[in-house]
Amino acid sequence: MKNEKLSSSVYDIVKNDKDELVVLFKSNIDSNTTSSLYRSLFPFITRQRPPLLTIDLANVAYLDDYSKLAILDLESSVNAWGGRFQMLNASGPVRNAFELAAYSRDVECNIFESSKIPNIFVRFGDAAIRELYNIRYMTSFLGSVVLGLLHVLFHPGSLRGDDTITHMKKTGVDAVPIVGLISFLLGLIMAFTSSIQLRQFGANIYVASLVALAMVSELGPIMTAIVVAGRTGSSYAAEIGTMQISEEIDALYTMGFNPTIFLAVPRVIAAVIVIPLLTLFADFFAVTGGMVVGVFMLDLTPGAYITQTLETLDLFEVSWGMMKSVFFAVIIAWIGCLRGFQVRGGAASVGNAATSAVVSSIFLIILFDSIFAVIRSYW
Repeated sequence: MKNEKLSSSVYDIVKNDKDELVVLFKSNIDSNTTSSLYRSLFPFITRQRPPLLTIDLANVAYLDDYSKLAILDLESSVNAWGGRFQMLNASGPVRNAFELAAYSRDVECNIFESSKIPNIFVRFGDAAIRELYNIRYMTSFLGSVVLGLLHVLFHPGSLRGDDTITHMKKTGVDAVPIVGLISFLLGLIMAFTSSIQLRQFGANIYVASLVALAMVSELGPIMTAIVVAGRTGSSYAAEIGTMQISEEIDALYTMGFNPTIFLAVPRVIAAVIVIPLLTLFADFFAVTGGMVVGVFMLDLTPGAYITQTLETLDLFEVSWGMMKSVFFAVIIAWIGCLRGFQVRGGAASVGNAATSAVVSSIFLIILFDSIFAVIRSYW
């Protein structure tokens, strides 16, 4: 049987008497000519299913990545039906390009390799170990902060005064508007809600007592602490966390500075000073909000409302609220700095640290507030 020959503008196909095919490309192959391979050459070879397919690249000096992938797909098709595939007369650059493409194709990528999910006991044990390690680190950092405060107490010159004042402004002065607004609205809501019941018994005047006691001893400190935890606790964690991933804290170690004294102690002192003052502002605005309801809805005079408030409150109530606010300030600054020092990795870790600082601070604030409530009930 004589050899058969089929031609196109891109290639010539020669079929010999053994049904073997030879594809001779006439010029360079690019993305424009590769489309004709998929439309005509591939279907023809698939129908013929030759035992040997030879690709002659004598006239090809260049081919792009799309063309290389097309020829490699053709090789895979021939191998699929048990045929043989070979390339002839490839120039040096073309041969190197095919070797690189074939290597890249054969490399196994197991980035998303599925792994066996451990059972519930393994997961529980892993979580327990992580939490125990976290508690150990928290305790260690708390001890480091206490030692830093003692060092500053005996060596006042080691305290960074300018940074402490800056943190006092960010923590206290900048938070006055939002704390005042929230407290005013909270006092207004409490007065309005309590008046619905008290006015039925002609006890409108006791709205002032209820608002004053609730805000000064309980809600004032806890609401102020929650607002500050959202504003300042996350800020502490983000600032120190950014320094951690940019290796600024390592630089402090290298230069002989104690990072706890350099970064954490000024923030703790600033929070302890300004958060009790913020609590007093919150109490004042809450009483003002309650007085608005008392004057405009309960027919009380401002003088009567203020007099009832002062008669209800005593030094113990104010001191109790201030004491709790100091404790909450330590928690906020401690957790915020702790989460910042725990940051590892990239930018995502900073965001996670800020979120964790807020959640952990609020949880501990509510937890210890409930403990204080139980202590007071048995006092």
